[in-house]
Amino acid sequence: METFPDIPLAAWADTKATLHRFEQIVGKVRLAASVRRNHWWNVPFHVTGRGITTRPMGGLGDLPVFAIDFDFVGHRLTIDVIDGRSVSFSLPGLSVAAFYHELFAALDHLGIHVAIKAEPFDLDDDVPFPKDTGHAAYDPVMVTRYWRVLAQVAQVLERYAADFSGKTGPVHHFWHTFDIAVTRFSGRKVEQSPDVDPVTREAYSEEVISAGFWFGDRNLPEPAFYSYTAPEPAGLTEEPLRPDEAFWMPSRGSHLAILRYADARAAADPRGTVLDFLDSAYRAGARRAGWDIDATRSPGGVTDPLG
Repeated sequence: METFPDIPLAAWADTKATLHRFEQIVGKVRLAASVRRNHWWNVPFHVTGRGITTRPMGGLGDLPVFAIDFDFVGHRLTIDVIDGRSVSFSLPGLSVAAFYHELFAALDHLGIHVAIKAEPFDLDDDVPFPKDTGHAAYDPVMVTRYWRVLAQVAQVLERYAADFSGKTGPVHHFWHTFDIAVTRFSGRKVEQSPDVDPVTREAYSEEVISAGFWFGDRNLPEPAFYSYTAPEPAGLTEEPLRPDEAFWMPSRGSHLAILRYADARAAADPRGTVLDFLDSAYRAGARRAGWDIDATRSPGGVTDPLG
């Protein structure tokens, strides 16, 4: 199987828009039913062998322990409760409104009562989920491909994470921005303006260098690997990136290091090329921000436990 399957945004834009909203609905359930963690690590999805999962949540107050899983091979959504009860339904053919009502009917049937803000976050419209019948495209072939890309990229990011011995976030899939990322921390606190929103305040309470991948959006309409340093240090964009195809892109008052997915796919060693890109972007940010690169170097790689 190809390391990085082709997934041009234009080939599944309508499906992606529907799926993104499905995931936001389930992600908001996760947000409402999980214990808050630092940097909001409780909120994102994790990749599984067939799709993505919320992981177990609940277990507080009247909520039982339960998990919600998307199966992107069989194209079903499943809710499992710790007492063995389970509800599952098919995904193809559902509008966002139908998905919302199916999900909450299933949750109610299982005695799981949560309230969410039932509208999309930072998308192209603000149509409430229960009324959104316009987003209903679901191409099973492209959804499975999306999951395969997630799974491959997740392993590359795990390998990248292994080279750093400091504080590192999980490799996880964000339902609000539809990217998958891992974050390294310097350990230094960041003073923020009093008017910073609570989400940003917690997410960026420390210096970070984040690395990830997204499937394309209105800012860059094609899939790409990225890295950024926050707060952005002076002179960051003067630092070189590898390979030659990588570049710095302005983004919301700062910059992203970008390697287009197409350029990674075209390389003789796609995984090695992505790891080299992420390392060059990390070193650029770490040098400019004054991180101790040598002190946080980890052996990484694959180890034979019997060797």
